[in-house]
Amino acid sequence: MDKASVIASSYQFSPTAEQLVFCGAMASFLSRQLDRQCFILRGYAGTGKTTSVGALVKSLNRFALRSVLLAPTGRAAKVMSNYTGRKALTIHKKIYRKKSAVAVEMAFQLAPNLAEHTLFIVDEASMIADEWNTKTGSSFLKDLMEFVYNGKNCAVVFVGDTAQLPPVGSVDSPALNKDYLRDHFGLQVTAVELKEVVRQEKKSGILANATMLRRLINDAVVEEDKDGPLALPKFITKSYKDIFRMTGVKLVEGLEYAYNKFGIENSLVVCRSNKSANVYNQQIRARLLYREEELTGGDQIMVVKNNYFWLPENESAAFIANGDMAKISRVRGIEERYGLRFCEVNLEFMDFPEAGVITCKVMLDTLTAETPNLPY
Repeated sequence: MDKASVIASSYQFSPTAEQLVFCGAMASFLSRQLDRQCFILRGYAGTGKTTSVGALVKSLNRFALRSVLLAPTGRAAKVMSNYTGRKALTIHKKIYRKKSAVAVEMAFQLAPNLAEHTLFIVDEASMIADEWNTKTGSSFLKDLMEFVYNGKNCAVVFVGDTAQLPPVGSVDSPALNKDYLRDHFGLQVTAVELKEVVRQEKKSGILANATMLRRLINDAVVEEDKDGPLALPKFITKSYKDIFRMTGVKLVEGLEYAYNKFGIENSLVVCRSNKSANVYNQQIRARLLYREEELTGGDQIMVVKNNYFWLPENESAAFIANGDMAKISRVRGIEERYGLRFCEVNLEFMDFPEAGVITCKVMLDTLTAETPNLPY
């Protein structure tokens, strides 16, 4: 069985025509020496991009190759672990190490890449920036490239969607741009794009509207040199069961229905700002959950910074990611120190309940902060 057939046979379902093209392109890519080679897999929502990555990971051992799974954020790494069944790390965790183990300041340097015959598969690659950092004298994308290609017969596979989450302050995703990688890093780049929606996703209203937004984005890129207003999105909700229009008058009723049917953990309100999120949180707690305390048992909180350092490596919760959700079971010992308010809580992480109840100290000021990070 040739390489393309091995990858295709690793899909859970019969691959689409475009996925078969990916299998062929990847087979050709893997048949060459990996040094200075790069592969880009771009995929629209619902095209089976993650399924293709899962099939690739399953088949690599048949080709005497290893894989390292990476993502820009802790939450994305957790998602990648779930759909591949393999451990995934953040890019920062893998490619950097602390300059001095005893130093107080958090200064990092590029770690050595000891891997051989390895594919570094990077999900959500649209978020990777190539902006120069004056402190490090490098850029994130440059550091990643230097790390990967310092290994023996190693290469990187970038996976992502150009319509999602470009780097902050940028309108383009350099890691998903074939010409950019070739011109700036001297790589031979193979690129495949999936556009065909898989059968089980075709009746999704969420996907239909996402596709509509993608078309508008693509049209805006084509029309950017022409005068005239850009088309505004018009969301379609009729005839779909997974999306509907919610007015402010029915919001409380709609949220109550969602909480009862799907559970609080599966019901989210997407806001345009942290200030709006605070208002929604306060109103939902008061009018739907009837909770008057600032923090109480049953509340769900979100981790806002990756944690690599304080738990043993063999703990299932040793990697606590930015974006992880936890449920509070007990609150006690509220105190104020240095102008900040703290309390001790017992909590359980919702993504890995097998870790059991964890006791930790939390800063209450973060609950109502209107900035992405604390301003001090």
